[in-house]
This record gives sequence, C-alpha cells and structure tokens, in this order.
Amino acid sequence: MDVTITAPRAEVLRDRYRSRLPERLRELTGPVEGDVDLPLHIVWSGRTSYSLDRPKSRMTLYRTVLAEGLREDLMTLLDHRLLAEQWPVLRRLISPYIREVWEDAFPELLRTAPADTTAA
Repeated sequence: MDVTITAPRAEVLRDRYRSRLPERLRELTGPVEGDVDLPLHIVWSGRTSYSLDRPKSRMTLYRTVLAEGLREDLMTLLDHRLLAEQWPVLRRLISPYIREVWEDAFPELLRTAPADTTAA
C-alpha cells in the first residue's frame, strides 16, 4: 500500500468526521425509544426507518448516522447514553477513522470498551 496516497485520504476523512463532532457527548440528545426516520441526506437508498427498541436496528441507525450525519444530525438523532452503552460493539462496526476521531475527542467512550477490542 502506498502511504503517500492513503495518508492524505486518511487525514481528509479524519478532518471530515472531526468537524461534525459535538463539543460534549451530553449534546447528543436524540430519542431513546420509538422509531426514527432518517432524512435523505443521511440515507439515500434502502432502509430509512429504524426502531430504537430493537438492538440490531438501533445499532444500524447509530452506525449510519455516525458515518453520514452532519453535526446537527448527530445531536438530534443520537443519545449520549445509548452511544456509550453501544460503544463496545459499535466501535467494531464503524470505520477506523470514525472510531479514532470519537475516541480521541471523548476518552470516556474508551472506558465503556473492553481493553481487548482495539482491532476493528
């Protein structure tokens, strides 16, 4: 793999995800139950409605919003408590760039993740 090509791309992706972060996890004040319908700018094809009451559906919703959502989407669609509860598994399902940015910004998420889950 040519590092000169992948390093700039990696930093562009990190910057993109970093620019979307809330200042504090507590700013994530999204719903904690019921159904959530994602807007087209987040999910443009396929499934658009997710149930927060079903763990797999909730995990898919969080994974999608973390990858595609804007800052406002993160704050209104994600809940800080649910994110922390799901983080040990969710961190394995998201891009390493997203994971690095979130864990660098919010080290408290690492306290919810078992030590042996550092590999994606």
